Amino acid sequence: MVDDDRYCIDIVTQISAVRAALRRLEEEILKDHVSHCVEHAIASGDKADQRQKILELMAVIGRADR
Repeated sequence: MVDDDRYCIDIVTQISAVRAALRRLEEEILKDHVSHCVEHAIASGDKADQRQKILELMAVIGRADR
């Protein structure tokens, strides 16, 4: 779009749409991770795996607002 000399507001609008789509995708992947990987770690009773999954989630959540 930049190479085509498109109107700046159109470019910003497209960037915003891409960001929103990526946020939705991120949310879906995170939900899938929690409902499969984290749930499996909890059900397994493996304390080390449970701690690891919690640390991973906290790191991802901590990065989400940046």
